[in-house]
Amino acid sequence: MGKEKKFNPPSLEIGGKTLKIPIIQGGMGVGISLDRLSGAVAEEGGIGVIAAVLCGLNEKGFAKNPLGVSLEALGEYIKRAKKNSKGIIGVNVMMALTDADEYIKAAIKAEADFLFIGAGLMRNPPEGIGLIPIVSSGRAAKIILKLWEDKGLYPDAIVVEGPKAGGHLGFKKDQIFKSEFSLEILLDDVLREIKSFEQKAGRKIPVIAAGGIYTGEDIFRIMELGASGAQIGTRFAATQECDANIRFKKMLINAEENDITIVDSPAGLPGRALKNNFLENVKTGNRRPVKCLAKCLRTCKHPDTPYCIFIALINAQRGNVNNGLIFCGSNVGRVKKIIPVKELIKELIGGYIVAAK
Repeated sequence: MGKEKKFNPPSLEIGGKTLKIPIIQGGMGVGISLDRLSGAVAEEGGIGVIAAVLCGLNEKGFAKNPLGVSLEALGEYIKRAKKNSKGIIGVNVMMALTDADEYIKAAIKAEADFLFIGAGLMRNPPEGIGLIPIVSSGRAAKIILKLWEDKGLYPDAIVVEGPKAGGHLGFKKDQIFKSEFSLEILLDDVLREIKSFEQKAGRKIPVIAAGGIYTGEDIFRIMELGASGAQIGTRFAATQECDANIRFKKMLINAEENDITIVDSPAGLPGRALKNNFLENVKTGNRRPVKCLAKCLRTCKHPDTPYCIFIALINAQRGNVNNGLIFCGSNVGRVKKIIPVKELIKELIGGYIVAAK
C-alpha cells in the first residue's frame, strides 16, 4: 500500500528555527499582544509576537517614565513568554518610533528570536536577532533587500501585508479598496522581486502573507499561491489570552462590517479601526491632545496633531473604549466569540486540512 497523503499544514523554517505550524500572530500595540498572547501562540507551535511600543503601559511608574518602564517590561515579557511556552517569540518594532533603536536593543538583550520591522525603513540591521521586515509591495521588498545586501545581510523572512489588515496600513487611502492592491497581487509581486536575491543568498527567503486572512482555508489558499505561511492579528485579539481588557475584546466581537472606518493616524499613515465616540469627536474637531505622552513618533507634530494616538490606544487597551482607538482588521465583523488560543489554532488547522483534501 502507498503512503497515505498528509494534509496537515507544513512546518516552516525561518532563520534556523522550525515552526510546527506556518502561523504568525501579528504584533498588536499598544499592549494588545504582550507575553500572555504571544506565549500562548508560541506554545502551539507558531510565532508569538510582542508589540514593543509602550508595552509597559500597565506597569508601575509608567506615567512618569513611559519609555524606561516599557524597555524594562519588554525584556521581562520576552523572557516570560519564552520560559512559559518554550517556543518562538518575536518582537514588533515600528521604525517610525523616536526610540525604535532602544526597543531593538532591549529585544536583543532579552534574546527574542525575531524582530518584525514595520512602519519605516531599517537602514542599519542589527546582529544577534532574526530579522523579518514588513512590506506592502514588491518595490519596498526590493529596496530593503538591496540596502541590506550592501551590508552583507538578507532578511530571514518577509511579511507582505495587504490593505485588509488592521491598524496602520502601508497604502494611500485611495489604494485601500482597489483590486490591484489585493494581497494576492502583492504576494506575487514580492515573490517575483526576491528571486534574484534568494539566488545570491543561496537560500529561500520565506514570504509570510498578512491582511484579511481569517480561516484555515484562507491560509491554504494563500500558501498555494506561494506564501510560506500566514500572519493573523484580529482573530488573536479576540482570544482569552489577549493582553487587552475584556471591554476591548467585546468591542471586537460585537462589531459589524459597517462599524469599520479608515482613519488618518498621527503616524502619517491611514489605519483601520472601529467607529466610536472618540473618532466622532476627532472628526468634528472636538479632540485635541492635552500633552505629549513620550515624544513617541518621529512624524508627530504635537500640539498640531488632532489627537495623541498612543493615549488613544492605551485607553482602548485598558477598556476605556469610548475614549480610545480600537484598531481592527477588515474581517472583524466575522468574529463572534472570545475563545482560547488553542481552540483558534485547532480551528485554523482544521480548516486548512479540509481545504487541502
